[in-house]
Amino acid sequence: MASESVSDDLDESLISGENGELYLFQWLSSTEKKLKDATPDYMKSVQSLLEATLVKVITTPEPYPSPGRALRNPTARCFIALYTRGETRTLFDTLQAFMKVVGDLKTPDKDVNKIAAFYCVGELMAMFGAQFMSFMAEITTVALKTYKASSSSILRYSALVALRKSLTTAKKAVTDGVSKDIIKQMKSALNDKSLPVQRAATDVLIIMFSPMEGNLLTNDVESIVNLCAKSLEAADQVTRHALSQLVGHILSSTQKERMSTPSDATQKGKKDQGEDEDEISAPAYMLAEGKKTMFTPGEMLGLLSAQFNKANVSRKCRIGIFGFYTALLTKLGSSFVENNYALIVNHLMTEIVSNTRNSISRYETLLVRGLVGILLRDLIGVRMLSEQGQIAAIQELSNSYLKRWPAMMPGQISPSPLVLSIVLKEVAELLQQLGNAPPPVQDAISDPLVTLLAHPSHTVRVSTSWALRCFCYSTPLRLPKIILIVIEMLQRDLTSLLSPAAPSDVNLRSLGHAYGLAALVAIIPERPLYVSYDVSAKVLDMATQLLKRAGEHDVKIASVEIEVAWTSIASLMSLGPNFVRPHLPQLLVLWRNALPKPTSKDTASGASRSPVEWTFLLHLRESALGAILCFLRHNSSLVTLDVARRIASLLSNALSFANTFISQNVEEQSDPALRVESAGLSLRSREALLRRRVYQCFTTLGFSSITESTQSTLLQSVVSLFASPDGYVGSSTQAAIASSSGTFTSVWQSTDGYAYGVTFVEPIDQGEITEEDFSLGNKDQLNRDTIEISIDAMLRKPVLGACEHDPLSLCPDRISSAECRLQESPPPATAVVDAAIDLFARLLPLQDLASTSRIVAQLVDSVRSAKLEKNTGRKSAVSINAAVALAFALRQATTSHFRHARETLGNSQVTSTLAPFLKDVLIDGDPVLRSASCEAIGRLASLAGTNFLTGQIKLLVDQIVNNRDPYGRAGCALAFGAIYSHVGGLAAGPLLKTIVNVLMSLSSDPHPVVHFWALNALARVINAASLAYSPFVSSTLGMLLKIYLMDSHEMEGGTLINANMSGDFPAYPVVCEIIDAVITILGPDIQESARTRSLVLNLVHEFSLEEDEGICVEAIKCLQHFLMFAPEHVQIPMLVDSFRGHLSSSRRPLKLASINALYQLVQKDALSMSKLGGDQLVEDLFGMLDDDSSVEGVRNVITSWLQQTVVHNPSAWIDLCQRIMSRTTASQQVADAAARKPGNTRDDEGESLSVGMTQDGAEASSSRLTSRWRTQLFALECLHNICTIVARSGRREHLDIPFARSLSLPTSGLLVSRVPDLIKMAFTASTAYVTEIRMEGLVVLQDVIQIFAVAPDPEYEDTLLLEQHQAPITAALTPAFSADSTPEILASAVHASAIFVGCGVVKDVGRMGRILKLLTTALDQSKDSGMVSLGEAGELSPNASAMLRISTLSAWAQLQIASTQQAYLANVVKPHRTTLASLWIASLRDYASIRADSEFIGDASSVALDSSYSSLGKEVLLPYYVESWPIILQAVATTMQAGDPAMLAAMDGRELGTNMKTNGPATMPDEPTVFFFIIFGLVFEALATSSAESNLTTSTREPTVIAALQALKCLVRPEYSGKALLEPTTFDEFISLCYRMAMTETAVIQVHLVEMVAALAASQDERSKAAGNVDDDAFSATTARAHCLRICAYILRHSVSSSRGPIIQGDSSDRVRMIMTAFTAFTSVATAIQSNQREDVRSVAILLYSELLKDESSETDLIGPTLPALKSLLSIPVYNTPDAKNKFGRLVHGLLSACLLHVDEMRGRQGLISTKKIKNNLLASVLILTVIPSSVKVGRGVIEQCYFLISQKLLEIDETSLTAVHCARTLIAASSSGNLMLRQSARFLLPAIIEYIAKMAPLMDDGSISEQHVTAIGEVWKAFTVLFASLPEDQRTRILSIFLPTIALLLRPSEASPTPIHTQSVSQLLSFATTSPASFKEATAKLDPPARELLEQSVRKAVSNTAASHGGQSAPKPQISLRSF
Repeated sequence: MASESVSDDLDESLISGENGELYLFQWLSSTEKKLKDATPDYMKSVQSLLEATLVKVITTPEPYPSPGRALRNPTARCFIALYTRGETRTLFDTLQAFMKVVGDLKTPDKDVNKIAAFYCVGELMAMFGAQFMSFMAEITTVALKTYKASSSSILRYSALVALRKSLTTAKKAVTDGVSKDIIKQMKSALNDKSLPVQRAATDVLIIMFSPMEGNLLTNDVESIVNLCAKSLEAADQVTRHALSQLVGHILSSTQKERMSTPSDATQKGKKDQGEDEDEISAPAYMLAEGKKTMFTPGEMLGLLSAQFNKANVSRKCRIGIFGFYTALLTKLGSSFVENNYALIVNHLMTEIVSNTRNSISRYETLLVRGLVGILLRDLIGVRMLSEQGQIAAIQELSNSYLKRWPAMMPGQISPSPLVLSIVLKEVAELLQQLGNAPPPVQDAISDPLVTLLAHPSHTVRVSTSWALRCFCYSTPLRLPKIILIVIEMLQRDLTSLLSPAAPSDVNLRSLGHAYGLAALVAIIPERPLYVSYDVSAKVLDMATQLLKRAGEHDVKIASVEIEVAWTSIASLMSLGPNFVRPHLPQLLVLWRNALPKPTSKDTASGASRSPVEWTFLLHLRESALGAILCFLRHNSSLVTLDVARRIASLLSNALSFANTFISQNVEEQSDPALRVESAGLSLRSREALLRRRVYQCFTTLGFSSITESTQSTLLQSVVSLFASPDGYVGSSTQAAIASSSGTFTSVWQSTDGYAYGVTFVEPIDQGEITEEDFSLGNKDQLNRDTIEISIDAMLRKPVLGACEHDPLSLCPDRISSAECRLQESPPPATAVVDAAIDLFARLLPLQDLASTSRIVAQLVDSVRSAKLEKNTGRKSAVSINAAVALAFALRQATTSHFRHARETLGNSQVTSTLAPFLKDVLIDGDPVLRSASCEAIGRLASLAGTNFLTGQIKLLVDQIVNNRDPYGRAGCALAFGAIYSHVGGLAAGPLLKTIVNVLMSLSSDPHPVVHFWALNALARVINAASLAYSPFVSSTLGMLLKIYLMDSHEMEGGTLINANMSGDFPAYPVVCEIIDAVITILGPDIQESARTRSLVLNLVHEFSLEEDEGICVEAIKCLQHFLMFAPEHVQIPMLVDSFRGHLSSSRRPLKLASINALYQLVQKDALSMSKLGGDQLVEDLFGMLDDDSSVEGVRNVITSWLQQTVVHNPSAWIDLCQRIMSRTTASQQVADAAARKPGNTRDDEGESLSVGMTQDGAEASSSRLTSRWRTQLFALECLHNICTIVARSGRREHLDIPFARSLSLPTSGLLVSRVPDLIKMAFTASTAYVTEIRMEGLVVLQDVIQIFAVAPDPEYEDTLLLEQHQAPITAALTPAFSADSTPEILASAVHASAIFVGCGVVKDVGRMGRILKLLTTALDQSKDSGMVSLGEAGELSPNASAMLRISTLSAWAQLQIASTQQAYLANVVKPHRTTLASLWIASLRDYASIRADSEFIGDASSVALDSSYSSLGKEVLLPYYVESWPIILQAVATTMQAGDPAMLAAMDGRELGTNMKTNGPATMPDEPTVFFFIIFGLVFEALATSSAESNLTTSTREPTVIAALQALKCLVRPEYSGKALLEPTTFDEFISLCYRMAMTETAVIQVHLVEMVAALAASQDERSKAAGNVDDDAFSATTARAHCLRICAYILRHSVSSSRGPIIQGDSSDRVRMIMTAFTAFTSVATAIQSNQREDVRSVAILLYSELLKDESSETDLIGPTLPALKSLLSIPVYNTPDAKNKFGRLVHGLLSACLLHVDEMRGRQGLISTKKIKNNLLASVLILTVIPSSVKVGRGVIEQCYFLISQKLLEIDETSLTAVHCARTLIAASSSGNLMLRQSARFLLPAIIEYIAKMAPLMDDGSISEQHVTAIGEVWKAFTVLFASLPEDQRTRILSIFLPTIALLLRPSEASPTPIHTQSVSQLLSFATTSPASFKEATAKLDPPARELLEQSVRKAVSNTAASHGGQSAPKPQISLRSF
């Protein structure tokens, strides 16, 4: 389509072909693209032709395809593009042509063309309507006529849509009369039979009543609200949404002020009679004289509550009205809601919650609670309230509701329990959102929450406990006080229980306090640093006492005592195994007493027991089981086989007790139907609760320890409970009446809170596309807003949960730091069904074949039982339960027990029973049944094998062919998808073709339910089939286009019934999902076929322009995948723009989808995104975080962007963060306001800093922007990232301004230029109110100090940048020690202080001031065993003290470690050395004991822990110890290395100075020091865990290992280890560990390993010398010395890759250090040996060295840097025996020959490796010749060969020649200094040297001489000088006559500026002349004339230059020699 002609002229022959639609669609798409980019001239040339073609597309029937949605939308866009860029003259004719089509009401067969024409009219008018107002009258008439006359739903809809679009631009042209008519018609349309028409009408009304025009009358408002409420009954979710939008629009416009003059009022027909009273009663809302709103906010909301409270409104309408509330509040906007929060809450509480109509049944109560909760929480709390608003909201709720109970003053009425429970729930959520509550909020809430625990209502008590828990979790500093208050109150209640004069509510009060206590105890594991342990002990004691004494009291008191006791024990279980372990035996006894075996008396006829006793017995057992359940949930590690068996038998006892109770048929005291909450639970409910607990306990316990008979009993009991007629507990007579009279519609509609015992859980199949039931689901099918989803979900919930149904929800399994919601369990009768289903699902897969088939048969039979015919409701509930239970069981079977389940569930015995049952429920219309049975069939097929699979497919195909019921066909279609996705593409591959064909034909079915589910199934099949689907791709895409063209698949299309259903089953989003699946399976191949690609892109483009956000969201997902595979075909800039548009959209699903898409783009390439979006986009994203923190994904986008771009411009990112940090948070404002009261002083340094940040005083705070604290926290995290990423990037210019200037970079954008800002932000954060921000501020401060510690100051040389910032850093650290600091902040601050002291910015101890003082105070505090308190922070709990002590010691340890590099630190640490040594050792000992889990933490512990609770402390403190022990260990090691006596004393556990050993220093202790084994053990363990085992990463493991080895270097010394290491087993273990490390670790670690082993060897030698064993010197294989050598030898062999084994990893510098260390070890061991064996050791070392010399494996040079090692090996003195001398001589000879051979071998080879080898071997051979003592004889041949090689290399004039010159010079120098062996060197080497110089001369002339050669020539001159100086005067003339001509070769006096070589050579000549003038003169005389002249000329010139430069004062000597020429 590239050439223009093709695109312009539509080829009509192709249109009538079979692919006509496809061709036309593609043609329109490409035309649209063309028009957008066309030039005006081109437009002119094509306009008329194109216009005619486009009109034809819409209006002409044959041969054109019918203009369905996929054709009319692009056509309309082509028109718009045409008229926007071309001429608009002809637009008039076009509109007329369309009006002609739509005005023809007679021909019904042209409906499709009419719809298309209406669409185009609407689009064109919406764009150009203001210019064509004359059409308005006609459009209105035709539209209204069509609306009245037509029978087609979609045509009527299109007419109204066209009307609405035209009104947007041309409303002015409508006359009053017509406009009234429109309004009248549209109002009646609101109750039209067709839902699409209702939706269109709402839109038209919204346009008609625009708030600007003020044409809205009071009775309009009321009538519209009435009409909309009426329509809710039949509405689907889309229509409900449309109605809500209308009501929201109409009501919100009543809040706009308008002039209310008398004329205005009369014209409106007198507004409701309240006009005058209004004026008076609402002064607050009159903002200006004469301006007022139509209704007060209260009256406006009253209109909705009046509808809600009508007597006989259905549940559906009432839930819909909450949709109205949502829309209204959203329209009014967040500032309105925030300002009127009190009023809105008051309205909801008084008008809705407290209305008697809304609490007639438990179901109504819970429904209202749920709806109001959604409104307050999800809408207002999460999305609308700013942080300031949240604080005000808590205060408002507290003052208006919580504090009003109990009513103190006469006449006051306290809020009802219904109100309180809602308010408490909201307060709890607000507290979680706020995080750390500011002081005013704390004060507002802490007392009322504690008071409310005593409320008589159970619901209020549970809700209060939860709120209290949330409060103490987010503000933990309040926890210790509150927990003690609650314990005290509880104890008081329990005492008064026993007194006869007790108040009547004392038993309820004590229960409330028990719940409160339980909720608080459950937070202890999350906040362990705040609570002291005696609390938990106290609670346990109290509980056991209560259980013991309960037996003595009567039932009423005992039941309270028992519940209090067991609730407390249950909460203590959450403290985890460390707490529970010691008490487990006692608990098991208590449980055994509470759950005895039922006796024969129990099973006898039950006349003997009164209902009260039964209640007590059931309650007792249920409470005890609650504690068992908590025990099992939190302490799985304690459940050994024995414990499990005991518990299982107790559970069986409880179960048989429940069965006994059922069999007794105990009569209730009164009719259960009329029960209200306060009267307590019925006996049946109590039994249900007990049974639920039994089932839950069994499920949590697991089944391995339960006997098979128990298992089958359990299965039978659960099946009969949830799937049999007997399990029904409602009134049978009522059910029978309902069944026979046909009033029963569906279980989901029942509102008795029991719904015939249906389950509360709905299965969501975890297939690839979660396609199941859409009222619940992780992913909403329709991509709606979450609030709409949750309101709609209420429609399908016959049973509602509540927290009071299960008080154990106060101790949740695991609290995440994220916000957690209180679990809302279902009521007892439903809860037990759920527990039964859960148990069934877990147990069934474990059974053997016989019992599986028995249970399955029982299940199917009981569902089909004849008894159920009388009770249709129960029958339906039972089918649902059975299907759900099977789906869950099969899910469990396929995921966890696949192999076993194939034998049992997959067996034909079982499948033959199950398949017919599943088929029956599959074709039932119920969505839950459909989804459950589909999943079950799919999973069963994956277990059962191919025969079952093919049978099922055949069955389903038959069903589809024969069964015309749409629901049945939908079920079968879905089953195809489920089967295919569960069986998988391989097994189901052969059936793919059948499945696809069936699903494709069903997808074209006009019935919405059928095509919706068929398309869904197809999407699942494509995803599961993956590549196997490729053959069907093109046919699928063709089908999708056809579907897009069919009017039956439009949301408004099809027959009336279908059009009314489509809203819930929209086809287009699923079509997008299928396109998405197709893109995914095509993958990168999508680039190959242009046809497929353009079709896919055009379809996606069409869908992304649809109005429905559900479709847009899916289209965005398609684009995301498309971008992965073919980004070059997408216009990314346009996409980014559209995503940015969506970000500000009010439609959340679109927002979220766009954020995800942006995340993908940013991850791919952030730099190009920065170009497209710029900083503005990032700012918008930060803004989104602030507006609505619940939007997920924004952080990921920003973080990814930052990581990729920050190195290029850190400054811009800092600016962004600074903008956020410079705002204040609301908590801060409130806290500051409270702090501004007089009497609060602040820190001066801090004040001076913050003046820059805030303009002082209150007037500033009101004008300053606020920001949510979580956004600020994120900004700080970003700052931390900025610092670490830039520091790691290795770009020095960011940290060093002088360096940046040297590269001439601008300094403004560099990180270092922002240091003051970073410190300022850290300061702002450190003074914040919210703990998390303070913590992160300290992190940023540490970053700044660490990164910029060495940065130089740009202005003053030799000073550091941070010196000028010392005061602000101190100021930023100070607030961390204030009174409201938490232990974590204190620890972090101590750490930061240490970093600052140790970073070297301030080196003078006297100038460190406050920071050092803080550290020393902390240290002094740590000395004592009491509690630590730092700064102004109050007394801390034992755990917090211990943690701080560890942090302090670790901080000092860091200073000690740094003192090895920074000398000044020695003075800082020295005064405290003795204290530190003992504390460090003590803390290592404590760590060891915690690790060993031993009980020996005695009084000497540095951490004062009460021993009985130390086990709890262990768990808390372990992480802190793990983090800091390597640092402390390293400090200990450095102190030991320094030989500090304090450390030795500390290791021995004594004070310094009390030396136990009096005898002289020579003796070595035999006993190790007291703490030797502890430290040695820790170190040993650290070294023994390899990196694979330890969960540490290499970066954190390496320092630990190195610290451990450093410590060992000292520990192996006798003064520490005594003889401990000589003990054979210890020694062997230790040595084998060393071997293992030598074989596995990296080079860095090996260095320390070798040093340590050498130290071990040396210390053993010392010991044997001290013992006087001189003969011990003989070298046995087991001494440390031998092991040391072996390890060194291994390391050296593996340091290069020529070795057979693996090469040791590491940088070259580390490897060089390693080699040096190993050779040093060899040298020291050899030197220590006093026998002939010394030579053997030396020989081994030399052999290893020659291996290195031989190596050719890599280019890294390991020899050059290690030559000193060779020198020291050769310099070891030879042992004085002839044998040894002989050996040494042979060794030297051998090594020398080897070196020369190596050089020889390289002949003719080139490259870096060979050059390296030649150089190194030459150097080594020369080193040998010059080092060995003269006594060693070396053969002349070898020496001469050496001379020869040097000469040869010298003349090769390449890289080696410089080395050769060096060697020659060294040898000549050595011979001159009297080395007789080398006296011939000059004779051999001079010829080559002279030849070399001669070769240099020509190079000088052509200028190709290299740096290296210049250096080499300098070396030659030096060699000449040495040789010259060593000769006697008489021989000097002879030598000069050789030297001078040679030098003359390189003289170039004629050149203007002398070359460096020339200068060098002349100075050489002058030095000869100076040294011996006579010889010089004699030699010059003998030169031939040209040469002599050259010399003279050069020397003269040089001398004259010198003289000139010295101003004539040149040295006299050269002048003399010149004169003597």
